[in-house]
Amino acid sequence: MNAVSVNVATVPSATSLAGARESARDFLGGLLRPIAAEGAGAVVLVVSELVTNALRHGSGACTLELTAHPDSIEVSVPGDSPKAPRMRAPDLNGGTGGCGWPMVDCLARTTAVPRRAVGCKTVSALLVR
Repeated sequence: MNAVSVNVATVPSATSLAGARESARDFLGGLLRPIAAEGAGAVVLVVSELVTNALRHGSGACTLELTAHPDSIEVSVPGDSPKAPRMRAPDLNGGTGGCGWPMVDCLARTTAVPRRAVGCKTVSALLVR
């Protein structure tokens, strides 16, 4: 099986986050070789986190890219913020976050943050299919 890749959605604002999750569900549902419900849930959760972070820390719009490989699903979100995600202690009282990246790191087989252009990066997570 060859990789199946699609630019799933351009997410213009936080109000479209539900649309990004729905686009991910549609992508997974359209695969010739289905993914188990638990794996699909993990993919949708990672989509939600990466898109939320791109919207919160970037210019307010982002693109979601999903690729189905024979043994994995890749979630990529190019962003215009130069800051890479980092592990930090969660802020349980102030609401400034800190829970998402550790969650993505736990759910994914691997994560990567390659630089694209000056001040730009792509955040990617590869999840077991």
